[in-house]
Amino acid sequence: MELETNRLKIISCTVKTVQIALNQNYDNGPEIPNNLERLAKDTSLLNWGSWMVVRKSDDIVIGDLEFKGKPDGKGVVEIGYGFLKEYWNNGYATEAVGALIQWAFDTSKVEKVIAGTLQDNYGSIRVLEKLGMKKVGYTETMIDWELSKQIC
Repeated sequence: MELETNRLKIISCTVKTVQIALNQNYDNGPEIPNNLERLAKDTSLLNWGSWMVVRKSDDIVIGDLEFKGKPDGKGVVEIGYGFLKEYWNNGYATEAVGALIQWAFDTSKVEKVIAGTLQDNYGSIRVLEKLGMKKVGYTETMIDWELSKQIC
């Protein structure tokens, strides 16, 4: 599955598509390899795991997004993301995360998207605020966020 925005391609990670990232020596943590392991065990997780974010202008993988599993029984799914530092502050995260959230709502399986950020991760906080997510909880180190389908 592939989504497109003005500047980005957002590609669901499979054994076949992840070759794009491998060819570029993309390494932004263990999420993509972990997703492939889970997908090998349970193919119903397809599209509910990692997605690569590719800049259209040069076909460079600049980050990755992730659903942390399929929607639960209430239609809630958690999203996470990470971008290579050299691509921060260009609006890519807001563009990509927004597109993936919209895709999730369009599936009709998702009623609410949740996320968590460290309290001092000001870049991620700003991304979630721009997307209309609301703060719904705090711990000593984290902020919990949510966005309901009817609000979008």
